[in-house]
Amino acid sequence: MLETLDLSLSLAKDAYRDQLEPLQYDLHALQIRALDQRVPIMIVYEGWDAAGKGGNIRRLTERLDPRFYTVYAISKPTAEELAHHYLWRFWTKTPSREQLVIFDRSWYGRVLVERVEGFATTAEWQRAYNEINEFERLLHDDGAVIIKFWLHVSPDEQLHRFNERMADSTKRWKMTDEDWRNREKWPQYEVAVEEMLQRTSDPIPWHLIEANDKRWARIKVLRTVVETLRQRLGATVASDELASKA
Repeated sequence: MLETLDLSLSLAKDAYRDQLEPLQYDLHALQIRALDQRVPIMIVYEGWDAAGKGGNIRRLTERLDPRFYTVYAISKPTAEELAHHYLWRFWTKTPSREQLVIFDRSWYGRVLVERVEGFATTAEWQRAYNEINEFERLLHDDGAVIIKFWLHVSPDEQLHRFNERMADSTKRWKMTDEDWRNREKWPQYEVAVEEMLQRTSDPIPWHLIEANDKRWARIKVLRTVVETLRQRLGATVASDELASKA
């Protein structure tokens, strides 16, 4: 799947500015519609290190009502979380019927980092595909909207961003030894990503995002979220009309 993506896709600054704000207002209007209909929303971000997830999330949430959304940046599990089934810590973060929840990394760590680094046994990560599909199916059948993104960059672009971070004292904190170790295992991670995409796209499909150009990736994600929510919520009136009901 990943080899079919055209990573040369880009968006000029003027085109980006012209599209960004209208889409953000659209999303704010749809957030209001979802609140009115009591539809929970889950947006999942996965992708390579330095693929631009954080900046993408900031543009997505910039004009949302902060009372009704939460962003979870997922890191290694705590001792308490390790004492439970790996999905437990995500169950506790699923949205209420008045919330939009964004996961910056997610339960897919089970079939990515835990698989590649050996934190899960072969039996555990192989079993996880069905567990994840059933987890998402249960939430979907209960009325949740789930939108999943994989942000894809080339190895060369990732290295360029790593070097930029190291050269900038205000961004150097983002880099860890783990980032460099993960980069050395790119082929193993790529195999894991491909299998994840193939085996966890039903019932909730993955949206693959060409992320070598950050502007292109931000607009594509925003547009995908807006279009998905419009279809689900039946939002056929203009965004400014929706917003006036807030």
